[in-house]
Amino acid sequence: MTSMEGLAVMTSGGDAAGMNPAVKCVVDYARSLGYKPYIIRNGLTGMVEDEISEATQEDVSGIMHRGGTLFRSSRCPQFFEYEARKKAYDNLKKHNIDKLVVIGGDGSFAALNQFYSDFKVPFAGIPATIDNDIPGTDYCLGVDTALNVIRESIDSIRDTAHSFSRAFVVETMGRHCGYLAMASALASGAEICLVPEIEYDMEKIGVRLRKEIAAGRGYFIAIVAEGTNMGSYLTRWINDSLNMDARLTVLGHVQRGGSPTVTDRVMAYKFAVSAVDALHQGHTDYISTYKEGTLGYKSISEVTNAKVELDPRMIKLCTPLAQ
Repeated sequence: MTSMEGLAVMTSGGDAAGMNPAVKCVVDYARSLGYKPYIIRNGLTGMVEDEISEATQEDVSGIMHRGGTLFRSSRCPQFFEYEARKKAYDNLKKHNIDKLVVIGGDGSFAALNQFYSDFKVPFAGIPATIDNDIPGTDYCLGVDTALNVIRESIDSIRDTAHSFSRAFVVETMGRHCGYLAMASALASGAEICLVPEIEYDMEKIGVRLRKEIAAGRGYFIAIVAEGTNMGSYLTRWINDSLNMDARLTVLGHVQRGGSPTVTDRVMAYKFAVSAVDALHQGHTDYISTYKEGTLGYKSISEVTNAKVELDPRMIKLCTPLAQ
């Protein structure tokens, strides 16, 4: 390796708190190993359109506390076309960039895997998605911050639920994975939790909650993952079946924002060092992982060919909330 070999970092896919600290650490650590660090702005689109520049101290100073991604992201359908990927490759060669770190989700990793298949540019992935739905890793950047945003929202909602003896249905993000909803339900003491991973029984839920209402419960909180498509239905069901005024709160994209928590800032550093080390050691298409408290790597094929498996202990804890 020469001192001028370029290593670029980019953020891609849905934004997540922790991306900015990860970019900073990639830049700083790569420089310490003798690479010339570059930043690709605007995700895959920026690679195609040559929004690539050498990383400066100003780029990565004072960004640890910033949410989302200062370097922007994008959806890039044109990257499915070989001509666009060839253009991106030519841009990298122009800057003498031979290695890539991509901070994003499985879609971004799959795109870079195709790029590697075409042009053999080594890449390492840092998992970053608040859904926590990347196979092979227990944790993705942004999850802890999102959970704290949800927790604060539910705590505020509980205040007004108690004041007016109402039920509130809170819908979290999670199209295919119910991790946010389950963790939030446990952390907030919710009475109902509906997620794709657990079969729910509305009749049993009704029997349980009627007993609790008869025993003096004046309000309750229900958490649903957006992937269940049950938010509106559950709100109407509570009104009609339990004779309790119910309101629906869809948290939406507020869950992606906010200053990264300490956990996400520290994990950003750990993932970034792991990703740069993988490239420095000669790995070509690896994803940094965090499994049972240990950092590691998985090949992109292991990630894309596997299914997300949530902690069975969490599923067991949440199952009574769906019955």
